[in-house]
Amino acid sequence: MADLSEAIQQQVLLAVENQQPLNIVSGNSKSFLYQKQAGDTLSLHEHRGIVSYQPTELVVTAFAGTKLKDLQDMLAEHHQRLPFDPPHFGDNATLGGTIAAGLSGSIRPFTGSARDYVLGCKIINGKGQIMQFGGQVMKNVAGYDVSRLMVGAMGSLGVFLEISLKVLPIPASECYLSQPRNTHDALRLMQTLASQNLPLSGLAYDGEAVHIRLSGAEAAVRAARQKLGGEQHAADTFWRQVNEQQYPFFDGKMPLWRVSVPPATADLPLSGKQLFDWAGGLRWIKTDETAEKIFKLASRYHGHAQLFRTPDSKSLRRQPLSSGLKNLHLQLKHSFDPQGIFNRGQLYPDF
Repeated sequence: MADLSEAIQQQVLLAVENQQPLNIVSGNSKSFLYQKQAGDTLSLHEHRGIVSYQPTELVVTAFAGTKLKDLQDMLAEHHQRLPFDPPHFGDNATLGGTIAAGLSGSIRPFTGSARDYVLGCKIINGKGQIMQFGGQVMKNVAGYDVSRLMVGAMGSLGVFLEISLKVLPIPASECYLSQPRNTHDALRLMQTLASQNLPLSGLAYDGEAVHIRLSGAEAAVRAARQKLGGEQHAADTFWRQVNEQQYPFFDGKMPLWRVSVPPATADLPLSGKQLFDWAGGLRWIKTDETAEKIFKLASRYHGHAQLFRTPDSKSLRRQPLSSGLKNLHLQLKHSFDPQGIFNRGQLYPDF
């Protein structure tokens, strides 16, 4: 893969010389998250494979173009998993795109986010330099925070070549429960359960029932199941469908908003339909309300809103930054990509 890394580097160097923007593409499964801008395509599709894997150390390093499914299948053979349960949104989802988007599944409040499990990375910056940050063990903290900066940056700071992640064992036992509730009672129940010492790995409300996923040691899951009661389901169908946005709630073309708020936040006063995840901390909202209203509402509740899916490619997608945060983002962008060649406008319109 050294030759391929060098070929990618040469394409970046040429783009820097010509001041030509580049759109970084791998599996392209998350292209709906951003507005496509003018620029040449920099493909990481062939830059795939496992660099190193140490099951006993719970660490894996892979090239950015590695298919997410292939990585997860390999981990499963050793009874291990990616602890943040990332959504795929397509068969071609790759590790690089997953970390660049920074998305985590329903398990996030209970095990942590994608950012929490990135140990290190190798990137090409906007000067065409190959840079290594972090390491393959938790004790190696050199550049650790820099690696985390890349998570969720949508490729705006550099091109992923390799990514090192901490992995965890697959839980010995899982159980799936549901309890019918109205919205007020559902929010209260989720807050009560989240505050207890339970082996939770999922807590969501679909407008009709609170869905509860338990994961852990068999004895702990069995005790929690007996304590909580409710209808028990044989498979994790609900959780898989929500993670991949295949649950009926997500059907249709109405704009879909992703709003993060403190879990105890009351039902948001917006028209349309809502699905609560992350014990109430993540609200999926299908509504025709204006972006201005939703951004203001999210800010009022100390949260953040993103237009996740929309038929209107020109809509403002992310909540505007405060002047302080915007300046910080611009400084980071200038440090890593001084000519602004990487993924222009994919994170925010200005960079």
